[in-house]
Amino acid sequence: MTRAFLIVVDSVGIGGAPDADTFFNGDVPDTGANTLGHIMQACRDGRAEEGRSGPLKVPHLEAMGLGAAMAQSGLDLGDHNTPPQGLYGTATEVSRGKDTPSGHWELAGVPVPWEWCYFPDEMPAFPNDIMLKAAQLCNAGGTLANCHASGTEVIERFGAEHVETGWPIIYTSADSVMQIAAHETHFGLERLLKLCKDLSPLLHGMKVGRVIARPFTGSAQDGFTRTQNRKDFAISPPSPTLLDWAQEAGHKTYAIGKIGDIFSMRGVDDLRKGNDAVLFDHLCDVMVEAPDGAFVFANFVEFDSLYGHRRDVSGYARHLEWFDAQIARLLPLMKDGDLIMLTADHGNDPTWVGTDHTRERVPVLGTGIGVKSIGDVNFVDVAASIAHHLGVPAQGPGRSFL
Repeated sequence: MTRAFLIVVDSVGIGGAPDADTFFNGDVPDTGANTLGHIMQACRDGRAEEGRSGPLKVPHLEAMGLGAAMAQSGLDLGDHNTPPQGLYGTATEVSRGKDTPSGHWELAGVPVPWEWCYFPDEMPAFPNDIMLKAAQLCNAGGTLANCHASGTEVIERFGAEHVETGWPIIYTSADSVMQIAAHETHFGLERLLKLCKDLSPLLHGMKVGRVIARPFTGSAQDGFTRTQNRKDFAISPPSPTLLDWAQEAGHKTYAIGKIGDIFSMRGVDDLRKGNDAVLFDHLCDVMVEAPDGAFVFANFVEFDSLYGHRRDVSGYARHLEWFDAQIARLLPLMKDGDLIMLTADHGNDPTWVGTDHTRERVPVLGTGIGVKSIGDVNFVDVAASIAHHLGVPAQGPGRSFL
């Protein structure tokens, strides 16, 4: 029995990216950003006490090698120095991005070969011809927002006007992305998804990474709330990824979370979605169901979407402790020959300035092959290592560290 599970704990960076000084939150370079390190420090200092208390409690992650991986960066770990029981190290990204597609594609063996298109943090953020095209595609009289904004802020500001006019709310962020928010009832969920799908070829041609549908419900009186029906229309990877390699070799592939969106469903046999709690249930189910040779690629996004971007240190710490407790459910489901590899796609330090991702190295933790230090590797080496474990020919530039 040989199966592989690649779990991306979205945005859980570990600091120390060698090129952090060339990435910014506003005018501040990401030099010194450290998602895990700064959360641990905040917990030790009593600055993350909302809904939890005391030092960060992640014993299962530490047993997998989290503390040992962090020690490679020369961090003061306090009490987080449990001897590792698995494979541990860090990984460095080479793609010129600190976003979802860049990180996931490179972890799947394909660095991004182009510069992403980003929209300026000014008003208007998007060119007029794109806004006219968006309005035309959905038969609306115009569009709203056309600026940089957070998803919760923008529906609070423009939600009532959107319901009144029927115009879509279109906004962006520091990522290479266009996001379109619309009310599921007043605008229509299917209409929103069609708008994003129809508009995405134009944006992808500009090398914009994603067009994201952001549906919401509610009212101006009671407040507006985003729903779980988000859908990303991502630009396709430029070459076959680990999902394609495995599928082409006859291995069944599973995508859990937003993996299907990130890879445009290429190389995916079985897709399962939901919030992080539901996704962990799916992951446990797949651990039981998946056949010999299966490759499972999972993403847990709420670290990033709910806590990192909102600079919520307590919330991020709570979610790490929740996730750690879930690992106790997962490990007993492993079968002989299974490999679980846990990593991240970028950082999003909730103690940092701004609201954007932070350029960081990421931890790489492995269970199923014994104790091993891998030092600092490349993101693409993760793909090559999983391919090696599955007996699948690797087509990318990575090298196995197994």
